[in-house]
Amino acid sequence: MRTKNIYEEHLDRNAANFAALTPTSFVERSAEVFGDLPAVIHGARRYTWAQCRERAARLGAALRALGVGWLDTVSTMLANTPEMVEAHYAVPAINAVLNTLNTRLDAPLLAWQMAHCEAKVLLSDREFAPTVREALRLLREQHGREVVVIDVCDSEYTGGGERVGAHEYEALLAAHAPLHRLEGAADEWDAIAVSYTSGTTGDPKGVVTHHRGAYLNAVGNAVTWTMPQFPKYLWTLPMFHCNGWCFPWTVALQAGVHVCLRRVEARAILDAMREHAVTHYCAAPIVHNLIVNAPPEWREGVHGVKGMVAGAAPPAAMIEGMARIGFDITHVYGLTEVYGPASVAVKRDSWARQSLAEQTRLNGRQGVRYALQDGMTVMDPQTMQEVPADGQTMGEIMFRGNIVMKGYLKNPSATAKAFEGGWFHTGDLAVLEPDRYVKIRDRSKDVIISGGENISSIEVEDALYRHPAVLACAVVAKPDPKWGETPLAYVELKPGASVTADELVAHCRTQLAGYKVPREIRFEEIPKTSTGKIQKFQLRERAKSASAIG
Repeated sequence: MRTKNIYEEHLDRNAANFAALTPTSFVERSAEVFGDLPAVIHGARRYTWAQCRERAARLGAALRALGVGWLDTVSTMLANTPEMVEAHYAVPAINAVLNTLNTRLDAPLLAWQMAHCEAKVLLSDREFAPTVREALRLLREQHGREVVVIDVCDSEYTGGGERVGAHEYEALLAAHAPLHRLEGAADEWDAIAVSYTSGTTGDPKGVVTHHRGAYLNAVGNAVTWTMPQFPKYLWTLPMFHCNGWCFPWTVALQAGVHVCLRRVEARAILDAMREHAVTHYCAAPIVHNLIVNAPPEWREGVHGVKGMVAGAAPPAAMIEGMARIGFDITHVYGLTEVYGPASVAVKRDSWARQSLAEQTRLNGRQGVRYALQDGMTVMDPQTMQEVPADGQTMGEIMFRGNIVMKGYLKNPSATAKAFEGGWFHTGDLAVLEPDRYVKIRDRSKDVIISGGENISSIEVEDALYRHPAVLACAVVAKPDPKWGETPLAYVELKPGASVTADELVAHCRTQLAGYKVPREIRFEEIPKTSTGKIQKFQLRERAKSASAIG
């Protein structure tokens, strides 16, 4: 038996020298130290950090009074409003689990998700009342479950909408004294949230994350972005998506200002940036494209804004376009399973001496792991060996470390498969470049195999995006009797723009090898999730692609 080392004698953990990592501690600190500073802006509403903390503490007390206890689930059906911020602070504070529902889902899927995670309480905005009412009926009749509903009557929503619950949010807060402290988890491995994958594969899974990972990724966001104290952060990213990439907690860490936004529209975004001197925002590529393509006069007075892009591989034309209008874009990469962003295309000083086209290429890579993520590399999933850093050999991006999910709720087989070999398998195919920056080539299911040659759909999409008439595009495989598969492009044009399929094909021939050029182009609306991800599985079904996965 091993004898005790001198550093193990009388040096135990205690309340004075050890605390579980939980992001609610950021809220307590900002309220204590910067309580008089602004925390939330939403229309005419303004809350300081002291007020924001008190409202979250009242919500926590109310949830406890409604019977929410350790690891019970609280669902939300909310827009980017102060109540959604407060839910991110209150629910973890009482060691419950936050389930932020996608506000664009239909009633059957909402009912299924609430049943699957066994939600006890639902916070619901009036705007979504018709869908929520139907979801509650299905939850009761098909799943045999009931939830307590708290209605949120947002001051900035003027569209009406019935109340569906037994409680009204503001009245409930007023009826409960605030918790003495937003404690958080006693064990940092406890679940903090369950987030359902967005359904781009048609197969949502409940991704369970923990307090330790949320804390570390919130810090990682600030470090990655060199985010200063007191940033003004605009909520263009839905907070229901990966818990807003952990930014509700990052903003609390830095005692910043949450500038809330109910509607993600170009004019509203740019007006908010100007009015509130916004410094930072996050969004999928489609939202950045809204800004690039907005009338120049809308952008007048908007300067020095830093944007973070993720959620889909950003087209080179978008990165280049943002650079031309003076926005500083940081490209990050991740998945719900790694708390949102977990790698970044770190900009090096030497890049500034390159041409804009080369800067765009360098910045368009998925990059290197976050400082607080233990590992990220590209591996052969069969041998679990790292591929050569030659920019050519394809493998699968894998992560491991503290910023990786606990696993999939009630799905041990999917969890085991995702963690095979001691790494989290992303399903994204990529190369490792000589500087060890990762560059995605495609999702494994999106590679087009034509005449034995692999074609990256992302490469073809990049070529299409470089045409000035293209607003959005997606390329999938179409079965072909001779070649097996050929590229089929779906294209949406910018308002007022006009281009023919033949013209787009001719444009692609100037950008791509002949076998990569789309054999067919269809001008159709492209299905997207509410976070801007293109739902390629629907397009594969439209194309009757051999790779359709349903």
